Order: sequence, then C-alpha cells, then structure tokens
Amino acid sequence: MSHPVPELSIVIPVFNERDNIVPLVDEILAVPGLGRFEIVCVDDASSDDSLAVLRAKAVTTPALRVVAQPRRRGQSAAMRSGVLAARAPWVATLDGDGQNDPADLPGLLAQRDAAAAGVKLFAGWRVQRRDSGSKRLASRWANRIRTALLRDDTPDTGCGIKLFEREAFLRLPAFDHMHRYLPALVQRAGWQTQSVPVRHRPRTAGASKYTNLSRALVGIHDLLGMLWLIRRGGAARHDAVEITREGAVP
Repeated sequence: MSHPVPELSIVIPVFNERDNIVPLVDEILAVPGLGRFEIVCVDDASSDDSLAVLRAKAVTTPALRVVAQPRRRGQSAAMRSGVLAARAPWVATLDGDGQNDPADLPGLLAQRDAAAAGVKLFAGWRVQRRDSGSKRLASRWANRIRTALLRDDTPDTGCGIKLFEREAFLRLPAFDHMHRYLPALVQRAGWQTQSVPVRHRPRTAGASKYTNLSRALVGIHDLLGMLWLIRRGGAARHDAVEITREGAVP
C-alpha cells in the first residue's frame, strides 16, 4: 500500500542518545499543526544501543524511519544522510539530545509561510540558553567572531532546530561541520535566511559530545575554510535558478 508523500521531514542525527531519542520522538508525534510529516533518525554508529532502541520504536511508529551509518562520520554527515533520505520538500532538524523543543516547529512553519520565496532557511535562535555558564560564554564569543568574519547576520548558528528547503540544502557544498555554518552557506548561494526565537531546554540524560576546547579548535579551521568559500562564492551562486516551493523554475 502506498503512503502519502509527507509535507515535512524531521531529521534527527543521533549519537549515543538511547535515553533521549524515544521521548523526543513521542514529543514530536504529539505536536499539533505539523501536517503530514515523517521523522528520519540517523544513527551515527552509536556505541550504545541507540540504534536498537530506534529500530524497536519504528516497529510501532509508522512515521519513524531509521537510517544507520556503518561508521561514525559526524553530525553534518548524519544530517546530510537524513536529508538525502527525506521525502518531503521541506526539512526540519532537531538535535537528538532533546534540548530543542519540538513545540517550536509550528512557529518555524508559520514563519516560512509568511516569508518571501527567496528565504530558504529559518534558523532557531536560542534566546535563553540552558547550558553551563562556560558553554554559554564560549558560544557567545564564537558567534561574535563568526558574525564579524562571515557577516551572516545570524545570532545563533549552533542551534539544532532549523527549517530549510531540501533542494536548496542539497545544492550547498558538503563538508564536515557544515551544519554550524548553514546561514552563511545559504546566503553565499544567493538566498536569504531568517532567525526565529525558540526555546532551549537542559539536557536530562546522557552527556554532551563536545568540549569548549574541541569546539574552538575545530571552529578556527572551519572559519578559515568558510572565508575561502565566501571569497570564491561567485561561481557557486544560484541566482540564475530560483527554487520555489513547487520546484525549480528557470
């Protein structure tokens, strides 16, 4: 029996979140106003039993699809795998740790419906962070440095909850940690982005996969790469082809 094509695909990269992922899926299922949607969870070769937990949940949850990466490739690769597997024209992303509130998804959809067709990304903006003081401070400085260098006019690129057009995302260059630079990449391609205030929640189980030092070291390398991309961005812009919500129109 064929199933209706979903209007929204919710992609969730998962790495060692066996205690968080099922409650998160249940929360999504309870959110009103999402229309026809699917949930695509991408297990990034978890070393715990997250994959087994997801597969068991999928047996009783028709909206849930599970993608398993055979080896760990990182959050950006897991996100891209989920977008490639997605069947809807629009994709929302959430972090697998449960700190993003699925109840914010209808607000992002409402912003999309009210925006011009040239806006391809709606990025969550955590106006009240629920992380440790050191993590908030490190993130604040990282955002200031990134904004000064990339001029992406985005107060919070690290927020996991985002909404974007699938076709536009797949036209962006793919590289490790690209998920942290989606606004700059979308703007580089000639489209617009919009930041949307969202809630943020404390982690209730498991542990963060990053330290402030690891983020800083990776961030320096990534920023240099992004600066190079932006300076060479003219040839990659998609101004000649406008992707509308119905498809690509010359």
